[in-house]
Amino acid sequence: MIKLYWSPRSRSFTTLWLMEESGLPYERVLTDISTGAQKTPDFLKINPMGKVPALTDGDAALGEAAAICAYIADRYPETKLAPGVTDPRRARYLQWLFFSPGCIEPAIIQIFTKIEIPTSTAAWGSATQVFDVLEAALEKGPWILGEEFSAADIAVGSGLNFAVRLFKMVPSRPAFDAYLARCIARPAFQRAEKIAAG
Repeated sequence: MIKLYWSPRSRSFTTLWLMEESGLPYERVLTDISTGAQKTPDFLKINPMGKVPALTDGDAALGEAAAICAYIADRYPETKLAPGVTDPRRARYLQWLFFSPGCIEPAIIQIFTKIEIPTSTAAWGSATQVFDVLEAALEKGPWILGEEFSAADIAVGSGLNFAVRLFKMVPSRPAFDAYLARCIARPAFQRAEKIAAG
């Protein structure tokens, strides 16, 4: 049985949405981060960073939302959440899957902290560049790879939902609004949002 370790109102949302989209049976293991449950020795065996989300699947254990997305999509191809390894779209899928933790999240932190980092030394360039590039990609729609929804949309959609819709840290743009509306309309997103609310 797949076990997803999660906490309400946290980055666990990405993986809750993933699991709801997957249709796979899974057990949600509530991990109360307010009491330090993610720092126990047993939890640290699953994710040494002591963060949620984390996942176990038999003997496999991992943390990091994008890695969990990649694992589930590849381990369970019947979910149709990723192009196959030999599919040319696989390259763009991987790029966008890791764009969320590699670019969107650092850009949000840059905006939140108002820290000035030279674009030549910031791995994500700049917050403006991140959201300009993302806007251009989403204008084509309906999903990041075109017609096919994938785990990359879960990662990108979760990041945008956090940055634009929930915390209004990033100004809305028409392409973002339209994309988020499509994400929010998905029944799996709606179920995950109810779960994540606690």
